[in-house]
Amino acid sequence: MKPKILIVEDQYIEADYLRMMLTKAGYPVCGIARSVAEAQDIIKRENPQLVLLDIFLKGKFTGIDLAKQLKEDRVAFIYLSANSNEDILTAAKATEPYGFLVKPFREKDLLISLEIAFYLYEQSMSAKWQMEAQVKKELLQIEQTKDGWTKKLLHTARALQPYLSFDCLAVKFKALEGAHFSGFALLRIGFDEYQVIGFKELCTISGKDPEIIRQALVHTPNDNAAGWYNGEDFKSLFATHPMKALFADTFDLGSNLVLPFLSSDNYVFSLSFFRRITDGYSTDKMEGMFRLQQPLAAVMNSIAAEEKKQALLMDDKPAGAAREVVNSSEGHFNGIIGSSPALLNVMDMINQVAPVDTSVLILGESGTGKEKIADSIHHLSRRKGQPFVKVNCGALPATLIESELFGHEKGAFTGAIDKRIGKFERADKGTIFLDEIGELPIELQVKLLRVLQEQEVERLGSRAPIKINVRIIAATNRNLEREVAEGRFRLDLYYRLNVFPILLPPLRERREDLPALIEHFIHYYNRKAGKKITGMADKAFKKMMAYEWPGNIRELEHFIERHILLAKTGIIEDVSFSKLLSQEQPGTATAGRMKTSDENERDHILAVLKKCNGKIWGPAGAAEILNLNPSTLRSKMIKLGIKKEYSE
Repeated sequence: MKPKILIVEDQYIEADYLRMMLTKAGYPVCGIARSVAEAQDIIKRENPQLVLLDIFLKGKFTGIDLAKQLKEDRVAFIYLSANSNEDILTAAKATEPYGFLVKPFREKDLLISLEIAFYLYEQSMSAKWQMEAQVKKELLQIEQTKDGWTKKLLHTARALQPYLSFDCLAVKFKALEGAHFSGFALLRIGFDEYQVIGFKELCTISGKDPEIIRQALVHTPNDNAAGWYNGEDFKSLFATHPMKALFADTFDLGSNLVLPFLSSDNYVFSLSFFRRITDGYSTDKMEGMFRLQQPLAAVMNSIAAEEKKQALLMDDKPAGAAREVVNSSEGHFNGIIGSSPALLNVMDMINQVAPVDTSVLILGESGTGKEKIADSIHHLSRRKGQPFVKVNCGALPATLIESELFGHEKGAFTGAIDKRIGKFERADKGTIFLDEIGELPIELQVKLLRVLQEQEVERLGSRAPIKINVRIIAATNRNLEREVAEGRFRLDLYYRLNVFPILLPPLRERREDLPALIEHFIHYYNRKAGKKITGMADKAFKKMMAYEWPGNIRELEHFIERHILLAKTGIIEDVSFSKLLSQEQPGTATAGRMKTSDENERDHILAVLKKCNGKIWGPAGAAEILNLNPSTLRSKMIKLGIKKEYSE
């Protein structure tokens, strides 16, 4: 039996045409609604399994308003729209739809979109239950160990992290009739690495007098009710929960989820999860934690009574090991250097999406390491032993893109003297990485969408489609929502790629990682150049920490390589930055507004071209300095409107 579908569309002819196509394909249609209110009535009566949802409807509410409810109720939905501006697209994306159909569309497009939506829905639900089952299994194993409570809770934190992301976990407890609570916190400092924060450590890190913290503990009530608090709601707790205010100020926290329970030996426990972002938690995450209450209570019950009594003394002894590596991430994320909160969030997302075949869209400025992220996703996936084919869409000549991607038969066009196997065929059973997807010409975007939906390619000059099984990872430094709004990128292709977006932070937003990156590149280029540079002087290091790094990690790597070669002693004594490369820093206000990423990129390319006297190709040319393929640079220059004499 095929799933039941509701159509929400206020244009009668279009809605009736949709109903006819669905009925013909064997899908039961439980109704047609022309407004949000009418749709809500039908949903209550019929419980549809998927909703086809027009964004623009008659009445006060839009399809996006209804989508928020559908998301909350875990009902899959696909948007229908003829066009969207950037604001509408951003709002639609936040509701996490299972597809997007651009009007007008073919019957085959509709049926394939439905298949994909149901597949994604089933995969997401299956993955969710599998992860929950795995967490319960790990908690059972932790309960049965003979470890002390600090180690038990370290391992509990590690088990929960993939299920409920957090930057800090405060474990609090007190005897049921006790006057005050005690406990400690686990501060995340690496992918699988936590620092234990006890009373003494908190005094040291916060810089507060021990008596002030004792008083905060005494005057902070126990968390007796489960709940989650984001942004301003979290801040509103500070007046009555001075310890939460202290934690938020000390560790820069912005959201909180609390889960209390009673142990079998009459201790009141609460796990208080914190994230630095201000929208870290939701009803869905709270419900997930409720389902783990029983195994978590079992872990607390397994802690010896004597340990609990000892912990309640609230003395000044350290909580235990200053840090413990539960399981090193080395090998998981080969080539990804750093442990800043922004980067750890990216690692969590990689770890979450790698095992499934979901499409991934990697976003971020040039030089942020998008290819490294794609490498990690493939090598952590079930396809790691299969082909991993990389395609730079911006470097392919427009006349050859279709042949490169999909292949051609002998004689398909002038110059096709042999049969060619395309990149998609080469990636069969593996992964294809479509870098710079935003550079793909609009006419090729339609053909790419067909390939992604139908999982088949047709070589140029052939009429026989070839079935393929390929996972898609795409990347771009462009704002695709703006590209869609301005007609340069197809809305339906954007949604087909944007199933699981990963936004990479620029280097200026993860300065904590600079020391590790600098050390890594010094070590690498020492070996490459046969030198023995041991580090850099404080003066040089401070300059590097203050610099904005508009070219991100790529710029840093080339910068270190250059200074390794120039170093005359065992350390890098000083560093210098090219004025041309540093005068336009990201975030600089110009004419009363912030420059767009395209404008910054254009200025950067122009500055380099000026330095190279307009030379694009060859040694010391702009392409070499920018670390770009000359064809890619030429394509960028044309799109950014850089004058003709430079692009020839």
